[in-house]
Amino acid sequence: MRLDKYLKVSRIIKRRTVANEACDAQKVIVNGKPARASYDVKIGDVIEITLGQRPVKVKVLSLNEYANKETACDNYEILA
Repeated sequence: MRLDKYLKVSRIIKRRTVANEACDAQKVIVNGKPARASYDVKIGDVIEITLGQRPVKVKVLSLNEYANKETACDNYEILA
């Protein structure tokens, strides 16, 4: 699954276009390297996002194509 789509489906970022813009601005880092929106997310990847005041660091647990509000947080684990 593409990185921008994963961020939207897991509800870490609200809109896919915003996720795409964050990747273009190098505010999204995957496994220690800046990632493009087309990066293929894998289970176990560590994603760091710096939007706003606090950076968010999450670990990918699953790659569900569709998730509702209640199950979206099951896709990742917050590390910091």
